[in-house]
Amino acid sequence: MTEEFPALYVVPTPLGHLGDISQRAIDVLRQVPWVAAEDTRHSAPLLRHYGCNARLLAAHQHNEEGAAQQVIGHLAAGESVALVVDAGTPAVSDPGARLVSRVRAAGYRVIPLPGPCAAVVALSAAGLSEAHFLFYGFLPAKAGQRAEVLRGLANLPYALVFYEAPHRLVDTVAALAAVFQPTRTLVLARELTKLFETVHSCALGDAHDWLLADANRQRGEFVLLVSAAPAVDNDADGERVLKLLLTDGLSVSQASRLAHAITGAGKHALYQQALRLKG
Repeated sequence: MTEEFPALYVVPTPLGHLGDISQRAIDVLRQVPWVAAEDTRHSAPLLRHYGCNARLLAAHQHNEEGAAQQVIGHLAAGESVALVVDAGTPAVSDPGARLVSRVRAAGYRVIPLPGPCAAVVALSAAGLSEAHFLFYGFLPAKAGQRAEVLRGLANLPYALVFYEAPHRLVDTVAALAAVFQPTRTLVLARELTKLFETVHSCALGDAHDWLLADANRQRGEFVLLVSAAPAVDNDADGERVLKLLLTDGLSVSQASRLAHAITGAGKHALYQQALRLKG
């Protein structure tokens, strides 16, 4: 695909099932002269399966800057390039973002193709009712850093989506249970689209024992989804704090303003409540 206006094509590849690729993605892979791959050894047989004869260049997290310059060089020569990772969509908890940024900065087109993404596939089967979700990706491997991140996420009103490797799974689930309420729902989506695909939902406090009950449940690549933090009744807290402040002798305006700052309850509603309590 040597063109007057060459482009970098961001091409999602299957998570596991080889049928989960679009015809457009196959057409692009067959037509471009170059494919930038996270792992050329992994991608080579996949590309052969789809009849792609492009030459491969490595583009992984340790060489992404250098790979970007190679890609820009091919684009400057009029040769389009496809960017792929081992599975799923490039630059989503995978290499690719810096490469895409450098290509854009060099003035070349970046054309994204829709396709497989483990987070979205897991969400579709999780059955969580939240209207919004936050995709975090991989948590830090070190326990202290992981706990600090989780504390920052604990009270967010969104479903939380994480990726995790099998050798860290049990520790990560234990960390989730230690920081979050044990009654929150945890969905473990394992080996999505593959032979041993499993989607299991349980209370977060029960997940550790469920995993330990069968070693096979700890194998494979995981998406972990946690339901949103329970809503806090700010109004009830606000009224309680307001009564204490008024009892201590603060004026209506002072008490309502301070109760709002402490609890987050509505300032106007607190002011009206303070007037009623004073009356």
